Amino acid sequence: MKKIITIAFLLSMSFNMTAQELVVYETTEDIIKTMHNDDFSVKVRKPGGLWKDLFEYNVKVDQVIGTGHSVQNASMASFDFSGTVEIAVTSSKGTINKARVRPLSKGIKTQINENTLYFTLTNPANLSVEINDDIFHNLHLFANPIEKNKPNPKDKKVLYFGPGIHEIPNQILKVPSNKILYLAGGAVLKGQILIDNVQNVKVCGRGIVDQEVRLGVKIAFSKNITVQDIFASQCLTGESDRVTIQNVKTISFFGWGDGMNIMAANNVLFDGVFIRSSDDCTTVYGTRKEFKGGAKNITMQNSTLWADVGHPILIGTHGNSEKPDVLENLNYQNIDILDQKEKQLDYQGCLAINVGDNNLAKNVLFENIRVEDFREGQLLNLRVFYNTKYCTAPGLGIENVVFRNIDYNGQNANTSIIAGYNEQRKIKNISFENLKINGVLITDEMQGKPKWYKTADMAGIFVGEHAEGIIFKMN
Repeated sequence: MKKIITIAFLLSMSFNMTAQELVVYETTEDIIKTMHNDDFSVKVRKPGGLWKDLFEYNVKVDQVIGTGHSVQNASMASFDFSGTVEIAVTSSKGTINKARVRPLSKGIKTQINENTLYFTLTNPANLSVEINDDIFHNLHLFANPIEKNKPNPKDKKVLYFGPGIHEIPNQILKVPSNKILYLAGGAVLKGQILIDNVQNVKVCGRGIVDQEVRLGVKIAFSKNITVQDIFASQCLTGESDRVTIQNVKTISFFGWGDGMNIMAANNVLFDGVFIRSSDDCTTVYGTRKEFKGGAKNITMQNSTLWADVGHPILIGTHGNSEKPDVLENLNYQNIDILDQKEKQLDYQGCLAINVGDNNLAKNVLFENIRVEDFREGQLLNLRVFYNTKYCTAPGLGIENVVFRNIDYNGQNANTSIIAGYNEQRKIKNISFENLKINGVLITDEMQGKPKWYKTADMAGIFVGEHAEGIIFKMN
């Protein structure tokens, strides 16, 4: 009898662990009237179950045409699930000739039936669904894990916003210490979330900070801060400590629309974020604007970056020339880079360390990074430079950088650059381990490399003066 009960219990536990869950969010009339994009109709269901409609938000993105900028209307939808989910995306523009779901590393297979695209997910993912090669009127689809430990709206520590549009006086919502700000799925906040000179704050939920609000989330002079799952235009962290930003999505469309900046902050973790930006996706600076000091212990992992303009990753431009800053222990791991579009040679590089203002950047790791065929730019750009437009002095140096398991597949990359400034301001100790360019492993011992070639030539990298200790190897 005990044996039968034990088996029944184990079967019950197994069923619960693999149970299918699917959650779609409530949409209110004010959102339906003002925020809908009808390019797509998106439905989700448990395998073989009833289809559930998602609401397709209109989001703006930046398309560079020539040297000018043109704001385009794209779509966004989201839901929560566990187990397996089936998705149907119907285009209102007619027949789908071809389609892709990115990042390509997800390996998502699609089926097309006239104007509807079908595919299946077994894990949460932040995706771009692109029909007939159109990346500016695409569907941003955010398939979230099931939300756990929702805060109680009646708890005095909770600032709760339910479904619907919420107008915020002066468009600034300042969150006090020891509070939880919760934006429910279907909530739209018309104002900036400001976390300023506080501690022990959590912002969470499946809601939205209206994309028209620039710098939708600002974290300043604070510590012990968590931001999870929400959508906004931008998310900045300045002169703060112990910050976690998890599964947050940002899309910007306006000029100088950086995604997630670090300025003079320490111990910051980005995990599972999605950034599509109208300037740099993510940056690490020293002293900048009102924020002062260096930056250390910054990690971005399991994330997706898409730069409609500028760099996907940029380190080092801004600092304090009179009191030099150090930017150290910076880690970028398991990242998909979907695009870069930058005509200006000074601002190219998917993986860029450009130090100015007497900054020293050291101990930087780029690991397990997959770079898709971007439109215009460079794979990497490492320079100690003096950009007189933004800096008051050249950088001090770049030291101890590891590029491990970097995989670029594409045809549009310009020549990458590694160059120091002078004998006192060098680049030192740069290691490439398992660098692959279009499937070719680049090493100092690779076959087919003439002995008189630099290995960097085989990777399309120009190594200039004042750069030493550069190696290419298998790990």
